[in-house]
Amino acid sequence: MPLTFEVIAETLREQIRSGGLKPGEALPTQAALMREFGASSLTVQKAMVMLKQEGWAVSRPGKGAFVAHHDDADDGEAPGSPDGESAPVGATAARVEALEQALADAVEELAGLRTRVAALEAGGGKQGR
Repeated sequence: MPLTFEVIAETLREQIRSGGLKPGEALPTQAALMREFGASSLTVQKAMVMLKQEGWAVSRPGKGAFVAHHDDADDGEAPGSPDGESAPVGATAARVEALEQALADAVEELAGLRTRVAALEAGGGKQGR
């Protein structure tokens, strides 16, 4: 049985394959996907990272995630197609962008955690010791 993030990713892939979501079009927001699938933000983020790594989506900082363009796909196959073929060469840039975005998100999350730890240490330094 597939995990929730896999179900979310496959649902979005199918919407892209069927033309319900077109290249350049915004993907549903994290909040919308959380509501639709009853999923946590981490689960939705995992699905989005998977789609970006596979070349189905790209991030635009401050704007969200969008359906990737696949101009280099001469054989008409979409990335991650069930025949076992990998994403087209043109999707490499999308995968790199997805990995860069995931790294930037992780750095941002770490910075937030460091801030919270520093605040806890400053505010309640002797509690729990």
